[in-house]
Amino acid sequence: MGRLVPAVTRALDILELFLDGDGTLTAPDIVRKLQLPRTTVHELVSTLAARQYLVQEPGQPGRYRLGVRPYQLGSRYAEQLDLAAEGREVARTVAETCDETVHVAILEDTDVIYIAKVDSTHAVRMVSAAGRRLPAHCTSVGKMLLASLPERELDARIPDDAELTGMTENSITDPAALRTHLAAIRERGVALESRESNPDVSCVAAPVRDRTNRVVAALSISVPMIRWSDDREAELAELVVKGAADLSERLGHRGRP
Repeated sequence: MGRLVPAVTRALDILELFLDGDGTLTAPDIVRKLQLPRTTVHELVSTLAARQYLVQEPGQPGRYRLGVRPYQLGSRYAEQLDLAAEGREVARTVAETCDETVHVAILEDTDVIYIAKVDSTHAVRMVSAAGRRLPAHCTSVGKMLLASLPERELDARIPDDAELTGMTENSITDPAALRTHLAAIRERGVALESRESNPDVSCVAAPVRDRTNRVVAALSISVPMIRWSDDREAELAELVVKGAADLSERLGHRGRP
């Protein structure tokens, strides 16, 4: 890595201050927060304003907010994002941490489609593949995605008289029971699947959000029952939440849901 340019670093520090609070700052605010000389701050703010990275708040002389240029850059970044590619990178990091199989999946109608997968190195592991489609109500990623839907959309996809096909004897096949289960997932923020798509595997999943705070995918960790326990579940639940948050950040999401 080459030498960092102090003036550029300071300019970026100023721009990043606008991500917090109400999104407006004065030059004295910036001086106080960054502990920079007033002359330096005024020069940097003037330069950023001249390039449309900052604009003055209407009717409030000396108070600035982000201009159109950061929005244009962010929009171009969003256009270039590849959920599957970003998902593989995060899944790889999570899998290296826990040495279990990690998936990223999206919802299509009432099914989930796995768009990224990284395998465990254990001899005994879950067998699956990217591109595979499964009933959402039988998987942790699917239940997480269903739980994230607005109530009206969930009703349209899974009405009260829906016929839910099970994959194992543990699958939830009653729509009313599924709704109760989804409500608990919303409360907890993590979905658990206990041998519902595979009689020998349990999984935990967490939601992945984009820059608009919309849930666009779910990330899961799948574990054979021979390595599953209450302690392992708690450990992996914490890890899957962190992994999903990391992927969300890559997609432009900031802060709490």
